[in-house]
Amino acid sequence: MSEDNATPAAGLRLGGPAPDFTLRDQFGQDHTLSDYQGRKSVALFFYPYAFSGVCTGEMAEIRDRLDDFLTFDTEILAISCDPVYSLRTFADTDGLNFSLLSDFWPHGEVARAYDVFDESSGAARRSSYIVDKQGRLSWSVHNALPEGRDLDEHLRHLRSAAE
Repeated sequence: MSEDNATPAAGLRLGGPAPDFTLRDQFGQDHTLSDYQGRKSVALFFYPYAFSGVCTGEMAEIRDRLDDFLTFDTEILAISCDPVYSLRTFADTDGLNFSLLSDFWPHGEVARAYDVFDESSGAARRSSYIVDKQGRLSWSVHNALPEGRDLDEHLRHLRSAAE
C-alpha cells in the first residue's frame, strides 16, 4: 500500500471508505481491494499466524463453507503478516482454496491501516471487516486472540451488504 492512498486508522468508520491496498497472495498474485468495487463485496479476515491452532481451524472452516460465502458475490481475502512462502505452504497443507494475503512488508502496513496490528506481537489481531460493493466498511468484529470467529454472523452481514 502506498502512502498516498493509506487511510489513517483513526479515520475508520462504518459507512466510510475502506482503506485501499494491494497485497500479494500465496501464489504471488497481487490483489487490490478497489478492484472489487462495483463488482463484489469483500470479506477481510485478519488473522495472527499461519499454522497456529485457532487460525488453522478458522481457515479450514472458511474453506469448508466457501460456497456459503460465494453465494453473496463475495471475495474472501484472509490477511496475515506471514511471508508469501509461508502462506503457500499453509494453503497447500490445509487445502485452503481462497486468497491468503501477505502483509509482511512493509510489515503490518495494511493491518495498521485497519487498526488491527498488535505492536507487541508483530501480528494482525483476529478481526474481520465487510466491505460492500461500493467500497465502504459496512461491518466489523474484533475477537480476542484465543476466540474463533462466528462465521454465521459474518454470513448474516454479507447477506445484508448484498441486498
